[in-house]
Amino acid sequence: MITDSHGRHINYLRLAVTDRCNLRCAYCMPEEGLKWLQRSELLSYEEMLRLCRILVKEGIEKIRITGGEPFARKDIMGFLEALSQVEGLKELSITTNGVLTAPFVPELKRIGVKAINLSLDTLDKQRFYDITRRDELERVMDTLTALLQHEIEVKVNAVVMARRNTMDIIPMAELTKDNHVDVRFIEEMPFNGAGKQYEALEWDHVRILDEIRSRYPNIHKVKDAPHSTSYNYCIPGHKGNVGIIAAYTRSFCGTCNRIRITPHGRLKTCLYDEGVFDVRALLRSGMEDEAIAGALVAAVKGKAVDGWEAEHTRHAGNLVSESMATIGG
Repeated sequence: MITDSHGRHINYLRLAVTDRCNLRCAYCMPEEGLKWLQRSELLSYEEMLRLCRILVKEGIEKIRITGGEPFARKDIMGFLEALSQVEGLKELSITTNGVLTAPFVPELKRIGVKAINLSLDTLDKQRFYDITRRDELERVMDTLTALLQHEIEVKVNAVVMARRNTMDIIPMAELTKDNHVDVRFIEEMPFNGAGKQYEALEWDHVRILDEIRSRYPNIHKVKDAPHSTSYNYCIPGHKGNVGIIAAYTRSFCGTCNRIRITPHGRLKTCLYDEGVFDVRALLRSGMEDEAIAGALVAAVKGKAVDGWEAEHTRHAGNLVSESMATIGG
């Protein structure tokens, strides 16, 4: 079992399979996009499968596939099917923007994908275009419908942005009334790829909850699952729940059980660190699995106690401003 120096058992891997995305969300990257990684810079599917097998043997039980947008990578379904068959893996889930996902939903159900996190910041067509710079809301809603029809657990993730979509908080919460879906509102983070100082947060988890409570005064707290990143609430009479993720405030960090692998094979033990270990180099060095496992376990030992400590360990002057697409969320 992988354990960090704070005694936390690490059993959850977020694996980013690509940095490429078919949207240009304002909180994630500039309108012109990014300088995408070359194919040789990405971990191959074979390398990722090998890495996952090594980590599962060391105690990783849950793997979430992220990006970029996972379904923007060619032949992703073959990889997902192979990954679903890794012995010892208990849960396979995916985070997607939903633009390309709907046709794959039956296959995702068949191979045993347990849960999908669907990124969706508004239900308004014009605001969706303003935020993502793409006219794709209809296809995302088709994916949501398909996921619900196939009874795959769905969490809708909405980043709350001042002067962009705060008027959507209540309509998004309304999704939980007639659907078995959890809608989670996320504090905006500085991973926008802008390379400049992040502005102060206007809508934190307290203000978001106050906004929801203004419409639903009887909303009440429910018990959060172990290691949950969200504070979860029930609106009486609704089939689903709402949650709030204090991603910038970072008040949930103390129970963190996760690590991340970026598209170019860097190990991140915290979303806010710079990447602490070059896994790709190890995989391509000819090193045996056992030696790679030992190096990974040793690297995780240095995991920061929380996101604030991780941010402070960055090189002097190196602001948190990379794109979320390059680090896997």
